[in-house]
Amino acid sequence: MTMTASKLRGNIYKILDEVLDTGVPVEIVRGGRKLKIVAVEGPPKGKLDRLKAHPGVLVGDPEDLVHLDWSREWRP
Repeated sequence: MTMTASKLRGNIYKILDEVLDTGVPVEIVRGGRKLKIVAVEGPPKGKLDRLKAHPGVLVGDPEDLVHLDWSREWRP
């Protein structure tokens, strides 16, 4: 995203939070020159990103689980 220094001044905290949340850098044009605000670290990880792999937990073909017949077990 590119913006002027005036726009940055009016929304600096919102823009800084957006850079931190998304990891997308912001370019500021001032006097015909460009500056860039970049997060040093990437965006925060969500719960799914923090999951660790557990190989070997599910033994067999996962597609077999999709095609199981649960009609005898299900009760309304």
